[in-house]
This record gives sequence, C-alpha cells and structure tokens, in this order.
Amino acid sequence: MIREYRADVESVYQTWFINNDERLKAFRTIRNGIKAVVEDIENDQFGSDFKGSSLETVVTAIAEQKQVFEGAAHAFYWKPKLRIPDIYENEINKKTFGRFLKSCLYGTNEKQLLEEVYKLNGENIKGLGPAVANILYFLHPTVFPPFNTAIVKGFNLLFNEKAKLGSWTEYLKMKEVIQNFNKTYSSLLSKDLGAVGGLLFEIGIGRLVISENHNFVLKNIEKLEKTNKKRHSEVMNEVLENNGHSEMQYHLAKLGGSLGYRVWIARNDHKREWNNQKLGELSAPHLKLQDIPSQVKETISLIDVLWLDSNDQIVCAFEVEKSTSIFSGILRLYDLALTMGGHNCNFYLVAPDQREKEIKAQLLRPSFQHSQMCNISYILFSDLRCDCEAMCKFGTNASVLDKIAMNVDTAV
Repeated sequence: MIREYRADVESVYQTWFINNDERLKAFRTIRNGIKAVVEDIENDQFGSDFKGSSLETVVTAIAEQKQVFEGAAHAFYWKPKLRIPDIYENEINKKTFGRFLKSCLYGTNEKQLLEEVYKLNGENIKGLGPAVANILYFLHPTVFPPFNTAIVKGFNLLFNEKAKLGSWTEYLKMKEVIQNFNKTYSSLLSKDLGAVGGLLFEIGIGRLVISENHNFVLKNIEKLEKTNKKRHSEVMNEVLENNGHSEMQYHLAKLGGSLGYRVWIARNDHKREWNNQKLGELSAPHLKLQDIPSQVKETISLIDVLWLDSNDQIVCAFEVEKSTSIFSGILRLYDLALTMGGHNCNFYLVAPDQREKEIKAQLLRPSFQHSQMCNISYILFSDLRCDCEAMCKFGTNASVLDKIAMNVDTAV
C-alpha cells in the first residue's frame, strides 16, 4: 500500500511531500508568521477578527500547501453568530492562545509540547479544536501529524477506529497510533509526519484503494473520477508552470549577469533547462552570504533568483509565480527582508500578465500594510520577455528594472 502511494506520480507524496519547492520554503515563513502572531497578542495589536490579522497570514500560507491543507483556514474564520473561535473577542482566551503558540514555537521536547496541548484543551476555549494541529505541524513536523476531515476518514478506515473531528483527545489518540505506524514502516515513510498524513489523506478521499475503503470507493466512484481528473489537471498545469518558471529564471539570470552581478538561482532548480541550457550553468555554484546562520541560508537558497554584488550582498531578489501562490511569494520576500535587517535590497514578484490584478489585491491586504513591510515591486512576464535583450545591452545596474517594474501605488 505504501509503495503504491510512493510510486503514484500524482499522489500527495510525489506532488507535495517530495517534489514541491513550496513545501520546503513554507516552514520558515510560517514559523516567522507565528512569531508575529505571538508579538501581536502580547502587544495588544491582534484585533478582533481573523481577516487582516497576522493569524490570517499564517493560516492562509498553510492552506495553500497543496491538497492536504486545503480548507485549513476555515476553522479560524470568525463566526459572529456562534462567537467562535473565541480568541478574537475574549482577551483572556486570546492571551492563552498566544502563550500556547509561544511555548510551542520555542519548545523542543515532545513531552513539554504535549503538556501545552493538554493545558490548552483544559481551557475549553470555544471553537479552538485540533485544527490548530496544522499550525503545530509546521513547527514540529516529526511530532504532530496534519489534521483534516479526509485524514480522519483515512485513519478510521485503515485502523478500524472511530476517531471524531473537533476533539483534542481524539486527535492525540490518533497521533499515537499514527506515530507507531510510522515507526513500523519508517524505511518507507519519513520522520516528517507529512508523508504518513498524505497517505491517510489519499485513503480518506478514495484515491488510494485498499480493502478497508473499497465500499466507500464504489459508492463514490463518480466523485472519485472527478477528484482524479482534478489531480491530473493540477499535475499537468505544474509541468506547464515549470516551463514558464524556468524561462523567467533564465531571463533574470541572463540580465543579472550582463549587469555585472553574481547570479544565484534556487538550488533545487539548477537542473531545470530553458533554451537548451541548464539553469545551474547560469548560476554561481555556491551561495556565499556573510554573517547568515546556516539554517537561514538554506531558506534563502530557495529564493528563485538573487543578484549579488562583489561583496556577496543581495542587491535584488525575485520570486517567480506563474500559477503558484502570489500570497506565499510575498511572504517569502518579506521573510528575506526581515532576515536582511536594514540592508538595502530590491524585492520583486515576477508573474504572468493575467495575474496583475491578483498581485495588486494581495499586496493591498491589510496584513501587508504596516511600517515594517518591505517595498515589493512586480514585473510582468511579457515585459521581461520583450525587454530583456534591450536591458542587457543598455543597462548598467539594477536600476534598469525601474523601466518595467511596477508598484501597486503607481500601477495604472
């Protein structure tokens, strides 16, 4: 069963867990977002609604992590009629949630982390259930498995259990069973519980057929066919996306090199090709950054394209978003800006022309309208494609990008 799951090129294992750059980039970004939530709560700046809050930024970034986390944000929406989840209006509950996140953010011992979960559960905060485990997964992926309806369904089918949604007690029982199963088949899965979480998800939606769910699959065959078609379409779109993505990285690398900068292309993209040339051939073989911790450097190395000066200082950073999340791209650039402190750097989103309105809408989110937010410009595919040669010929430094880069406050 596990081998079938691993071998399926359209499985969550292949499309999200193994071959997905966005997953790797998300961990640090989400972690930093949780720090912002804690600080907002401590400084009484969190607000009384999910929309526009730092929590929205975090949970939206999680919800965009492929199929497993689709819908993860719903549990945190403020529902006025039900007054849930009760962390927006109730100041005591809000502070409790902030202390919980802070303890989990800096905790490293599983026993300590579980004590924090029991403590939170004991507070009986209305509407604040184990959907929070999806936040915990991105803090401690070897301790907390992902959690949603399909995963619970897959868990119940595989282990003949009757676990229910909405209960921390049920989730913790699930967690123990999942960890034991994961340990038993450790050579086929991963210490990261996202792999086994994806397995349960595929069983729960019926894409992975086993004896325990065959009746469910037969009853929902039409729905399953639609699910498979949707997954296939997503995979095919990713192939097309990678082509456009590689083309823009090629143009940016070519332009950066002609302007005299040292170019870095995301380390996991070095083997990609455009115009019969491997992108790694246009990139520096190693990313040299001064006074940057190795863990942070690892994250920065996944930024799509960097231009560096002779002192190995980042001059420009580019995130190419053909069909992937504009929101997540903004978060990664903001995260890089925080890492660099006060160092002067230009940040750019590079996206297809048809996504211009989406870029503007995302950059105008209330959660990005604050004094610490870096200035992010955007460049459209057609402009970079059309003007790259001319900029290579006549440009002298990064300011040549001003000819094609736009900001939300100046765009027409």
